Amino acid sequence: MKTITTSIAALLLLTGCDNAQTSAPQRPLPEVGIVTLMSQPVSVVSELTGRTTAAMSAEVRPQVGGIIQKRLFTEGDTVKAGQALYQIDPSSYRAAFDEAAAALKQAQALVAADCQKARRYAQLVKDDGVSRQDAEDAHSTCAQDKASVESKKAAQESARINLNWTTVTAPIAGRIGISSVTPGALVTAQQDTALATVRGLDSMYVDLTRSSADLLRLRKQTLATNSDTLSVSLILEDGSTYSEKGRLALTEVAVDESTGSVTLRAVFPNPQHQLLPGMFVRARVDEGIMDDAILAPQQGITRDAKGAATALVVNASNKVELRKLETGDTYGDKWLVLSGLKAGDKLIVEGTDKVTAGQEVKAEEMKAIGGNA
Repeated sequence: MKTITTSIAALLLLTGCDNAQTSAPQRPLPEVGIVTLMSQPVSVVSELTGRTTAAMSAEVRPQVGGIIQKRLFTEGDTVKAGQALYQIDPSSYRAAFDEAAAALKQAQALVAADCQKARRYAQLVKDDGVSRQDAEDAHSTCAQDKASVESKKAAQESARINLNWTTVTAPIAGRIGISSVTPGALVTAQQDTALATVRGLDSMYVDLTRSSADLLRLRKQTLATNSDTLSVSLILEDGSTYSEKGRLALTEVAVDESTGSVTLRAVFPNPQHQLLPGMFVRARVDEGIMDDAILAPQQGITRDAKGAATALVVNASNKVELRKLETGDTYGDKWLVLSGLKAGDKLIVEGTDKVTAGQEVKAEEMKAIGGNA
């Protein structure tokens, strides 16, 4: 009887265990929202900062010294190349020119007399009318007088140039700035302080800076060109977009050792003189087209403690993988992914805080994420 009772108790215990196992619910897989990435052509645009400079700029400096008699322009006016700007007292320079002119006339008179004598002696020496030595001396004197005339001509030309330099003219056409001197001021030849500065404003340079690392990254990318490649648009200090487009003219051949940056120069037409030298601007440079670019929603990209970009993707086994990425610029609400993701990858954009790498998940495709790139 005791054996039967024990058997029944054991049977009831097993039945209870089976019921317990059957009633224990299976834990559901965590659900995540994914976006299946696709490659697409993307126009690669770099946004850089810089400042404007005049395409042509010339400082006005005197070539001779003296007292400023007149200022012949209005500050801020547009001047033409060669236009008179200042008049320096020409008295001493006119006297020097007149003296050089008189010396030239004297030398020319000596040439006429001495060379005529040399020609006469050349005839007389044939008939032994004069000695050969006298004839040679007369010929030598004539030659020296001719050389003296050339020297006096050069001296007169130098005096003429100095006299002309007493009228200080505009070296280029453009807008002239503030004058640093007034009538009565003493100026000296090639002084350090400019009298004024003339800037040509019809076209402007925009000098932009880019890190050398970015330049290397761009050169590694295979970019197709189009008609807009290397075109540049400007965003002005007030946030407005400049109406004229420019072109990238050159990239500096050396890296600035103090900043690790490279200077790029763009050229812009400036017909309305809206751009002024020294303005701070932001420029968007069209670098070309990346044919098979990957644009990933920003909410699927995170940064680790070191600032490196990472993403979670669902693999073919429905398990989570952690990817380390290299990202480029942003396009709307998306990152341009340079490495780490490819077309067909299922990027987790919702539920990333509920899963870890290696965990099996249930993935649900999201119909739309954010706005357009």
